[in-house]
Amino acid sequence: MEYFSLWYVILLFSYFLILFGYMYFSYKPDTLNNILGFITLLSVFFHISLFLLLMNHADELKTSHVPLFTLSLAIPLFVVGMLILISTGLPFLFKGNIKEKFIKLGNKMEEKLEIWSKAKKDTLRKLNHVLLFIFLVIFWNIGLFIVIDYAGSSSGMIPEGNNMLLLYARLLNDPDSIVEVLFSFGWFYYLLFFLFYIFFLFALANEFTRKSKHFSFLFNIFPKLYLTHEEKQSYGTYLYFAIGQLFAALICPPMVFLAILGISAISDLVTSQIGIRYGKIHISWNDNKTWEGTVAGIIVSFWICLLFVGILWSFIFTIIFLICDLFTSKPIKISDNLLIPIACSLTYIAIRFFFNFNYSSIITGWI
Repeated sequence: MEYFSLWYVILLFSYFLILFGYMYFSYKPDTLNNILGFITLLSVFFHISLFLLLMNHADELKTSHVPLFTLSLAIPLFVVGMLILISTGLPFLFKGNIKEKFIKLGNKMEEKLEIWSKAKKDTLRKLNHVLLFIFLVIFWNIGLFIVIDYAGSSSGMIPEGNNMLLLYARLLNDPDSIVEVLFSFGWFYYLLFFLFYIFFLFALANEFTRKSKHFSFLFNIFPKLYLTHEEKQSYGTYLYFAIGQLFAALICPPMVFLAILGISAISDLVTSQIGIRYGKIHISWNDNKTWEGTVAGIIVSFWICLLFVGILWSFIFTIIFLICDLFTSKPIKISDNLLIPIACSLTYIAIRFFFNFNYSSIITGWI
C-alpha cells in the first residue's frame, strides 16, 4: 500500500489523542472506570497497530487487505472529526440560532421526562442496547441462512478457529502466519468489530464534546435526556458499554460475543426493571439493587448464553454476571457495562486456551 507509513502514523496519533482525551475529560474521582477504560482502549489500539504492521509485511495482503483495513479504521475517525467541526461551526454561521433552538428543544424534552416514572426512564436509557442486540442476531441469522443456501456451508459466519489465545500465540511465534490467522476468523467477525469500532467513536465524540466548553456534536442532546445526574459528572454508561463491547468483539468469536452482548443488553435491562418494579429485598451493601432483580438477570443471562454458547459456558457467564451485578457500583465503584464484557471475554479466552472447553451453539442448529 502506498503511503502506508503516513496512514499508520496518522492512526497512531489519532489513538494517542483519544487516550489522552479519555483521561483529560474523565471525572477524576471515578478512578477504577478511568483506569480500566484506559487500559482496555490501550490494549485495543495496540493490537490494531500490531496487526496492521504484520499485515503490511505479508505480500498477499499488501495490495488489497491492508488498504481496506487501513481505510476502515481511518474513515470513521475522519467522519467523526468532520462532524465535530461542522457541529461546532454551524452555530457561529447562524449566529447561535441553531444552538439556542437545540438548547430549548433539549430543555423541553427534559421537562417531559421529569414526569416519567423511574422504570420508564430506565427503559429509555437501555433500550438502544437491546435493539442493537436484536438487530445483530436477526442479521446474523439471515446472513447464515443466505450463506448456507448459496455456498452450502457456514463459511465466513462461523470462524474456523475459536481458540483466540492459541491463534494469538501462533501469531507471535510465527508472524508469517498472519494470513491464515486473519482469514480463519471469518468476515462476520470483522463486521462486528468494525461496527462497534464506529459505535465507540461516535459515543466517545459525544462524551468528549459534552464535557468540552469549545466543541459540539450533533448527538449532544441525548445525554441530557438519558443520563442521570451522577452520570453527567462522569462518562455516560453508553461509552463504557461501547468500550467493553469493542474489547469483546476484538478477542471473542461472534457467537461468544453475541452471548456477552445479550448479557450486557437484555440481562441488564431485565435486572433493573424487575428491581424497580417488583424489588422488595434490597442487597444489604447496595440499596440501589434488589435480589429480585439480580435473580431475574441470572435467569435471563443463562437462557441467552444457552442459545449461543451452550450449557457449560452458560453457567460460567452467568456466574460472572452475578458477581459483577452484586459488587459493581457498591462496594466496587465500577460500571458493570464496562466490567461484564471485559470479564466474560477474558474468562472465555483463558478457559478456552488452558482447558480447551469449546462452546456449542443451539441457535446454529435452527438454520
